[in-house]
Amino acid sequence: MEKINKILAVNFGGIGDEILFLPAMISLKKEFPNAEITLALEPRSKSVKDLTDVIDDLILVDIKNKNKYVELLKFIFAARKRNFDLAITAGGNKFMSIILFLTGAKKRYGYDCGALSRKLLTRAVPLNKNQYAAKMYHDLVTPVTNNITELPEINVPLQEKIPNSVLIHPGVSKMSIQKGMIKTVSAEVWAKTIDLLVQKNKKVILTGGPDDKECIDTILKTVTTTNFENFYGMTKNLRDLAELIGKAEIFLCSDSAPLHVAVAMGTKTYAIFGPTDDKKLIPDNVTAIKAHDHCSLKPCLWDKRQTTCKTLDCLKITAQDIINFIN
Repeated sequence: MEKINKILAVNFGGIGDEILFLPAMISLKKEFPNAEITLALEPRSKSVKDLTDVIDDLILVDIKNKNKYVELLKFIFAARKRNFDLAITAGGNKFMSIILFLTGAKKRYGYDCGALSRKLLTRAVPLNKNQYAAKMYHDLVTPVTNNITELPEINVPLQEKIPNSVLIHPGVSKMSIQKGMIKTVSAEVWAKTIDLLVQKNKKVILTGGPDDKECIDTILKTVTTTNFENFYGMTKNLRDLAELIGKAEIFLCSDSAPLHVAVAMGTKTYAIFGPTDDKKLIPDNVTAIKAHDHCSLKPCLWDKRQTTCKTLDCLKITAQDIINFIN
């Protein structure tokens, strides 16, 4: 392959998606160590750059803006000015093949979405959704490198562990809640979980981000013990959260971005899973906490429906159920 100096990576999604996308970019950096990598992403996910030195620059594309197509046109013109040698896109539709072609990148790699993508891309890669998402994204770079990066890696040093500690991050993004994507147990269940962990003499630490305020407030009103540490509001950015996760012996969370940070930090992690597919979102070393509901549609969110159902049998998980998994 000709010399690669400038690489464009495109992934429009939440911060969790960007963390899962890191292995693909890390392998590209190993293959082309002198190349500059620019990541095009949504503004809400720009903090991923705080976790890694693989990304040299960002192009922010606000596709949630009402002027979505104007934003995309601005992105295309900005990309064309930079004369990228190689570009990859994580988009799983032919529209992203068109976008990548219009950027003018010399080599273009994306998923095979039909005849058009095969015509516009240098290589259309088979899309295998039935695997861990980081591996699915990593498939995009297999035509250009033999390097394999299996898990997200971030540039946060190993932390000294707090003995006997359990860090709890109960929330999910406000956008998920607003869209009717309920992916975790109630705040009352989280409060009871804290009570039970304290009874077992665990050193419990509670944390969360700005989107979790309502959940945290309910937990603080409901929990009966005061023998835990409330770190809510004390992590000012994603890097602070990564360092805190790194200090915990056990991390207990929902299906949300902090889960993927914990994977990168190597912390022993337990995550609540209901309507989403744990096999696609976590590696083997993370434990999924799931209800025994025998729902024939589970996992359904995104695969079969865009919002969760009203009964939410898949999230009928008690605090004792959570404790049983951890023990």
